[in-house]
Amino acid sequence: MAHDASSLPLVFVNLDRDAERRARLEAELARLNLQGERLNAVWWADLPPAEQGALYSAQLNRNQYYKPLVNGEKGCYASHIQAWRQLLASDAPAMVVLEDDVRLDDRLADGIAAIVALDIPWDMVKLLGRRREKVRSQRPLLPEVALVAYQRVPSMTAGYVISRAGAAKLLATRVPFGRPIDVDLRFWWENDLRILGTVPSLLILDETSLVSSIWAEPPRVPLRQKLRKFGMKWRLSLGNARHRRQQRPL
Repeated sequence: MAHDASSLPLVFVNLDRDAERRARLEAELARLNLQGERLNAVWWADLPPAEQGALYSAQLNRNQYYKPLVNGEKGCYASHIQAWRQLLASDAPAMVVLEDDVRLDDRLADGIAAIVALDIPWDMVKLLGRRREKVRSQRPLLPEVALVAYQRVPSMTAGYVISRAGAAKLLATRVPFGRPIDVDLRFWWENDLRILGTVPSLLILDETSLVSSIWAEPPRVPLRQKLRKFGMKWRLSLGNARHRRQQRPL
């Protein structure tokens, strides 16, 4: 059965208190004739301790990351896990997941439809990347928009299309989690994720992205954490260089 952008489920993550962000994004979706469902973002402190323990592992965090996660990072990850579970509970082949601090490129609907119609395996297609992306291989997706395989997967999680296979891989290997979601996705070889992207991006970060509604001001990083962070970045670079050669070009 063929699916297009209008039939693919689209959810956007939004806190109850962020009514202005919700209204802004709903207006953007209406402008492109896209139907979107609000997914109530997780406020970590409101979760019962047992649920927190099932989602986040302090032991994994110590093994994988250079510092404990703050509640905003945990809530952000848990919100995306909700979206993946919702996809697998449906019969849809994929889902569009947006955070509420984005604006939509006029080509987004056509881009989503083109992603769904791809004839190659993929688990996630990021709709937002870095301004200047390092690309390993690419192929046309739309006129003047390319589908790309990254040299290094960018950290942005503000918007992506995820397949059922991708959601299943993530739920099987990332619950519980120990790193922020954007960092976990960069370690794609650990769970054999096929992460692609669009260049140029089909989303734009809204000015509200400069003021996070779930993240506290980061504290100063002590020397020990800086050394652990350097080690994590080294493992990321080494693993990426080693495993990306195994992926077929687009």
